[in-house]
Amino acid sequence: MFSISSKYAIKAVLYLALYSDEDHKIMAKDISKSINVPQAYLAKLLQELSRRNIISSTRGPKGGFYLSDADRNQSLIAIVDVIDGVDKLKTCLLSIKNCNEKRPCPLHGLMAPSRLVFLNGLENKTLGELSADIKAGRSYLPFA
Repeated sequence: MFSISSKYAIKAVLYLALYSDEDHKIMAKDISKSINVPQAYLAKLLQELSRRNIISSTRGPKGGFYLSDADRNQSLIAIVDVIDGVDKLKTCLLSIKNCNEKRPCPLHGLMAPSRLVFLNGLENKTLGELSADIKAGRSYLPFA
């Protein structure tokens, strides 16, 4: 359901949620090693997230990427929206252009209820809540 870019961006931002703050910034190269994502690709994703105020960054010798307290209140859907756009999550599983409630594809009825729950979860779960779940052991990431 997520593109590779969105998956990489989510992993990187969760890494930042776990290990960064305004006093501890992390370089893209260090994140890329830890989450096993190509450095140049990840750097572009992080720069775009920073430009769109989803994460924070500072240039210079002590610079890098980090999450501020305000960043931690961002919802997960904000990342997906910047990288892929939310509309991608709402497209037909069979890629039928005019699939909708009035004219559903054969899979529409199976997916529509789950999609609503999923989108609602993405909109209501914050980065801070996700990192708290990881720290408490309620969810798992191999780099945590």
